[in-house]
Amino acid sequence: MGNERKGPGELPMLLGVMGDPISQTKSPAMHNAALQAVGMAGTYVPLHVRKERLEDAIRGIVALGYRGVNVTVPHKVDVMSYVDVIDEAAKEIGAVNTIVNDGGILTGYNTDGIGYIRSLKEEAVPDLSGKHVLVVGCGGAARGIVYALLQEKPASVIIVNRTVQKAQELADEWAHLGTIRCCGMEELAQVFQNQHIDIVINTTSVGMYPKMDELPISAELLLPHMVVSDLIYNPLKTELLSRAESIGCRIHNGLGMFVYQGAYAFEYWTGRPAPIEAMRTVVLNSLQV
Repeated sequence: MGNERKGPGELPMLLGVMGDPISQTKSPAMHNAALQAVGMAGTYVPLHVRKERLEDAIRGIVALGYRGVNVTVPHKVDVMSYVDVIDEAAKEIGAVNTIVNDGGILTGYNTDGIGYIRSLKEEAVPDLSGKHVLVVGCGGAARGIVYALLQEKPASVIIVNRTVQKAQELADEWAHLGTIRCCGMEELAQVFQNQHIDIVINTTSVGMYPKMDELPISAELLLPHMVVSDLIYNPLKTELLSRAESIGCRIHNGLGMFVYQGAYAFEYWTGRPAPIEAMRTVVLNSLQV
């Protein structure tokens, strides 16, 4: 995975993150700290890219000599059309969040799902087998998480989405991987009433800074035995997590996923083990400023 810059005449490594919006991201703070921690010359910058300019921006990776970029909301699915090679797992997931530039050949990977599952198991649910899981949302991040989740052999996965057809397509696509079905938002109360739910995972951006008072689902549906997980890490405790905690749920935020997906990406770009604690510390500090 190399492409390390060591010699005095070599250029610093260029890295970045593409999204819209992008001002809220802590990726630059995390990855610049990681580069410093391993003693590599380089910089990681936020890149505000609108949907209609995504193809131009991806071409720019090669033109400007970037070693790679992360891809965030809302580009994780669309970006697949503009890379040269897609990793098998990312192809199955149908979303890319990390691109590596090897001499002008762009390869897309997905580190979201594996990063999230590692965090969830370490911090909240050590064994996901046999669990009943409700996933809110059906975007690029959700695809990575549901795919990785199904590898853990849960008893069932229910995807709730505003557009039921999109969720149904995903459920149909991965029916061979486990018990997976979908429902619309209007059916949610009935699902909570009739189906035992162990874990609720919000994969949407509802509740993210600066609109921190918003809820992706009604908090009144939650029960104390549930683990409630939110991919959002800014704020660390979303309104959903605050409400869940107040009734006795175990809560899990998106910080661990954010750090681990970044760590896997860092290793793809540099070929070096990621300095995970340095990455976690700088993100926590940046959130507490």
